Amino acid sequence: MTEILVLPGHPPVQVTLKRSKSSRRLSLRVAQLNGQVTLSLPKSTRLRVAEAFLNDKADWIRKHLGNAVATRTPVFGDMFPVADELLCLTPAKVRSARINGNDLLLPENPEVLVARLRAFLKARARDRLIAACDFYANRLGLPFSKITLRDTRSRWGSCTTEGNLMFSWRLAMAPRDVLDYVAAHEIAHLREMNHSAKYWAVVDRIHPGYEAPRLWLRANGSTLHQWQL
Repeated sequence: MTEILVLPGHPPVQVTLKRSKSSRRLSLRVAQLNGQVTLSLPKSTRLRVAEAFLNDKADWIRKHLGNAVATRTPVFGDMFPVADELLCLTPAKVRSARINGNDLLLPENPEVLVARLRAFLKARARDRLIAACDFYANRLGLPFSKITLRDTRSRWGSCTTEGNLMFSWRLAMAPRDVLDYVAAHEIAHLREMNHSAKYWAVVDRIHPGYEAPRLWLRANGSTLHQWQL
């Protein structure tokens, strides 16, 4: 049964408790996408301790709730991010999405807009990520096994010990250097399966200047999730 606490105030805030054997302390998370507040805590923590912790962190919680990104469903006329451009979602006599100047042409039926837009982003992400991973893998001198795409919320990419790479297809919406950085980030794990100083040295060697796109993703990554796709 899910435990819920309510932080009093205007408006009151519902907080989901997540008890875990591995938790050693109380920690808060406010999801930027939907404003969901989660309190992780050790299994033995008493409710009054959790309540006191929440009251102490009330200002912090409300500040981060104010930064939550509002979600939206794409409609014709919206300016939609694709790589380094904002393209106008435009109805046209086409079967699948394609770029025409400053327009992203989509089938005229609004009921298929989201599905066609999602398919366009997945195909574009796959092409760009395969090319980027090939490039950085060649630089590193190590091969990867395969690439899969998902719509993940907590991470933009991952790399297994078998060399299997996973990426969020929403990276097709991010600037090109951000997608390249994420590809390099995961390829570097083929050499160092950690985030040590040695690992970041590998990232810097195959993708110099990674700091700027890394900061962009931290600051703006939630905006890629605001679109309901």
